[in-house]
This record gives sequence, structure tokens and C-alpha cells, in this order.
Amino acid sequence: MFLLPYKDDNPTRQFAWVNWCFILMNLWVFFSYQFPLEAKDQISYFSNFGFIPFAFFKQFAPLTLQGMVWEWATVFTSMFSHGGIIHLLGNMLFLYLYGDNVEDAMGKSRYFLFFLLCGTCAAFAQAFMDPFSKVPMVGASGAISGVIASYLLLYPRANVRVFYWFIIFVGTIYLPAYLLLGFWVMEQIIALPESMKEAGGVAIAAHLGGFTAGLLLTPFFKQSEIKLFQKANSRAFSRKSKRIR
Repeated sequence: MFLLPYKDDNPTRQFAWVNWCFILMNLWVFFSYQFPLEAKDQISYFSNFGFIPFAFFKQFAPLTLQGMVWEWATVFTSMFSHGGIIHLLGNMLFLYLYGDNVEDAMGKSRYFLFFLLCGTCAAFAQAFMDPFSKVPMVGASGAISGVIASYLLLYPRANVRVFYWFIIFVGTIYLPAYLLLGFWVMEQIIALPESMKEAGGVAIAAHLGGFTAGLLLTPFFKQSEIKLFQKANSRAFSRKSKRIR
């Protein structure tokens, strides 16, 4: 079965300026700096701007100001770099879907800091799981995993409109966030052992690190009047579908 979430029923009180800036920044970096590069230059780009656990820990022996500044900078440059257009668009879809409501619940400055903190925790989670890895890690997935965790805490019963395709059946259906995103979390947990055996691939530990950070930080970053575990705004599992001949 193919599932593609594309909108939710969760209104916002204000336009999500910070979330859109994050989205536009990721798009700008990819299409302005990464997309035009040849394959060999892409490798150089990832080596310079990706987060490499081995290189990050190597800065401490010997410790130099230049090395320290550069390696810490890659924690953030890696968040705005992606391995390909599918990687980019998938991440931006999730950020578009869930980030606006989280920003609305936290306020703009808190959401800005929350996003970067979750991304930082994600990078460290991956680094501590495999400190000798020389594979560059890129992508906003870790920070977005924190956004997903926050959305689950704040709006677990919000309904997400999902396009589905199952053999000859095509349609859309509203699924509750706790079901859709809970399934995503379970996928990450199941995939973790196998991902640690691979030299590259998806940084599952970063996803889970960002998600854990989001769970822990959300109660402190949300505005005081915003409650956790809010109610749904529509009825779950309503659908519009059709059968293909």
C-alpha cells in the first residue's frame, strides 16, 4: 500500500513564518548549491558540510579554535543539506505538514530554537551510536523528528489527510496523527539495528535522537496556555475513494 499524507485538519492562529523560512532555506541550499554540482563535487560538498562523527570527535585532539568552530558549524550546515531531491522533498513535506502547528504552539523564537536543538540532539545521537563513522550525515530529518514528536504530544488526535493506493483502490482518508506518526516511530525503532550495520543509508539513530529531544523539550517550549493532548477537529477515518477499472 502506498500512503502519502498531504494536509491536516489543524488550524493555526498565525502564519508560520519561521517554519516557512526553514523550508525555503533547505530548498535554496539544495537548488542553489547542491543540485548544480557534478558527482565528484557532491562528494566534496558532503565532506565539507555534512556532519561526520569521527571528524567531530577528532577536533578534541588536538583542540584548536578553527577546528572547533568548523566542526560545530557542520552540526547546523548538515541540517540544511540533503542527499537528493527525494530526500529533500520528503523532509519538506513533513515539515510543512507539522511544523506550522508546532510553531503556533511555541511561538516563533522558541520554535526556532527548538528546531535547532532537536537537530543538534539528533546529530549527537548518531555520533554517539557510531563515533568512528566517517560517513557524512546530511538532512533535516533529525530536527523534523523532533517536530513530529512535539506534534504527537500536542495534537495526537488531529487528523491527517492521506492519499492511498492499494492495488486497484485509490482515494483519500483522514487518519489520526497518533496512528500515522506512531507507525512512523515504530518503523524507526524496528529499522535501528539494521541501520547500525550499514556503512551509509538512513541515519535512524538521528531520527530517534531528534524524536526523543522533541518529547522532552516540548513541555518546556510550548506556550503556557497551550495544552498537551488536544482534541480532534474532525472525524477520523472519513474518506473519499474510488475503484479503478
